[in-house]
Amino acid sequence: MKSPLFSSPLLRRLLICFGGLLLVLILVVLFFPWDMLRGPINRYVSNELGRRFEITERLSVDLGRTTTVRFDGLEIANPDWASEPYLVKAKAAEFNLQLFPLLAGKINLPRIALFEPQIGLQIEPDGRRTWALSRDTTDATAAPSIGVLTVDQGVLKYRASKQGADMTALFSLNPESSVSQSSAIQSSATQSVTPELPLSYKVTGKWNSESFTASGRTGGVLQLGRDLTTSFPIEVLAQTGRTTLKASGTVENLQELSGLNAAFDIQGRNLDELYKLAGVVLPSTPPYKLRGQISKRGQVWSTTQIQGVLGKSDLAGDMSFDTSQKTPLLTGKIRSKILDFDDLRPVIGLPVKSVAAVSSTLKAGTLPVQKTVAANTQRRVLPTAALDLVKLKAMNADVTYSALDIRHIDELPLDKGSVHVKLNSGILKLEPLALGIAGGSLAGQITIDVNVVPAAFDTKFDLRAVQLNKLFPTIENTKTSFGKISGQVGLKGRGNSMAQMLGSASGDVAVLMGQGEISNILMEFMGLDGGEVIKFFLRGDRNVQLRCAAAAFEVKQGLMASKVILLDTSDTVINGSGQINLANETLDMVLKPEPKDKSILSLRSPLKIGGTFAVPTAGPDKAALAGRAGLAIALGVINPLLALLATVETGPGKDANCSVALGVAANPKSKAQAAAGKTPTQ
Repeated sequence: MKSPLFSSPLLRRLLICFGGLLLVLILVVLFFPWDMLRGPINRYVSNELGRRFEITERLSVDLGRTTTVRFDGLEIANPDWASEPYLVKAKAAEFNLQLFPLLAGKINLPRIALFEPQIGLQIEPDGRRTWALSRDTTDATAAPSIGVLTVDQGVLKYRASKQGADMTALFSLNPESSVSQSSAIQSSATQSVTPELPLSYKVTGKWNSESFTASGRTGGVLQLGRDLTTSFPIEVLAQTGRTTLKASGTVENLQELSGLNAAFDIQGRNLDELYKLAGVVLPSTPPYKLRGQISKRGQVWSTTQIQGVLGKSDLAGDMSFDTSQKTPLLTGKIRSKILDFDDLRPVIGLPVKSVAAVSSTLKAGTLPVQKTVAANTQRRVLPTAALDLVKLKAMNADVTYSALDIRHIDELPLDKGSVHVKLNSGILKLEPLALGIAGGSLAGQITIDVNVVPAAFDTKFDLRAVQLNKLFPTIENTKTSFGKISGQVGLKGRGNSMAQMLGSASGDVAVLMGQGEISNILMEFMGLDGGEVIKFFLRGDRNVQLRCAAAAFEVKQGLMASKVILLDTSDTVINGSGQINLANETLDMVLKPEPKDKSILSLRSPLKIGGTFAVPTAGPDKAALAGRAGLAIALGVINPLLALLATVETGPGKDANCSVALGVAANPKSKAQAAAGKTPTQ
């Protein structure tokens, strides 16, 4: 039995009419001449943006929850202040548009495909940007949210004066690739990306005002969205100056380079040059080659599995650079199996290759005689090159470095070392700093504050158990000596170079040594004992017992004034005095030997040490020596044998009071000991 409701002729007519209207609406939607709206859309959008917008040829729309829109011919002008006339000018453009966010004034474009585009992107220091689609180009929220972008070929220009960026990128899609342009256009935001690299690019221009070139390949779909979890492959070969970078890997978000994971090889002239490119403050180095893995998660860049060389030193470790804070933070652990000391010279302001003026003399095993070397007297030994300390404010750091073996430092036998580098708000601390030296250790800290001009430094060091026979490896005749040396250094100063810092330093320096043995050849050369020197050539060198040795200096404005200088052996007591000028690098010391034994052919007199750090001189006090020489000549007139009487040493020297002297050296600030003003002898 039929229902009377559906058997009503009126109702049947209403249903037929509703179905007909729905069919007409569907047909209208399917066959609506969207291109008729091109003119009104051009005028409306141009008025809203305050700049020209034009679909030049044809408009088509495929309605749906995500609507697909295609423009044949698209021109979007840039604001008047931009250097490029167009934001986008393309032969065709196709994009997906989400309708519901559009009702809230947000433009979400999950996918954009551009054909032969010309793109001009520019951002000004005041925040104006060409891609802000509103009259207020400083409104960052007016920029559309883009998921993935595909292009076939075209050009992109980007300019950002604040970052010193002005570059042009040319790109093209390889038509022979298995990833065709048509399939790329159909890719969705969640589709997995092929591992092939069909899109080639070449970039030229400037970044941080430094000229560079780059080329490489990427996947056919460029992922720009923040919410995408897939990744696509990328390869790059970039060069700026003498720095070359090769990298290959994947990235999830090209716009922010988040989700980056790549292997890299980098080489260049100086790690310091990376500061201009990446904002990372690194020390000056010799040429380097490094490889490893680089990744980026959020605002944190990480480099792991670092392997390579700096000059002749190897390098390994891991580092990270966190840019999420106002002041970026560099952290990491770096180590070397072998550290070549020449590779440290740029760090402290020395040239990569330097020649020590006295090295050849020391290798000969003798002290330099007094002479004038005009070409070298003005040469500076302390590094005078200005250290670029101001840029230490650009970041903070917490990095540890260790070297298992330090080589090629003949003047100072270092064997290993480690340092913890802490940089915070322009204050650099090397604490703790530890070095193995001549079988002993040197430990302490260095603080440099670059918030004041010139920079202020404060350093404290303790020297422990340094073995005398290893301390001077270039002097052959000291290798049979033995004994252990200790010391303390506490200095403060100001300056922007090592020379300035030490030239202005104030504080205390002290070294001391207890019982041991020392090469007699050094003692006899200091005392100019002719009889003993003859015995060296007849019988060779021998050691003498060392009771104690000490030296303590008070330092004021770079001038080291002696408090105590003492060397007491079984043969001789040597007391000294004088000063060392760190500002002009000059020496003015007098050593007065008092022999304990009897000897002939002795012309003992005060030994004067002078000259400069580059060309030190040592010789007898000419006035005192002249008196003895005159007496020898006068007696020689009477009888040549009598001339030897003037050189006979009766040995008036006595053992020094080592405990007091060592106490002053070990505690240079002791008022009671400093008040004595001289080294007592008994």
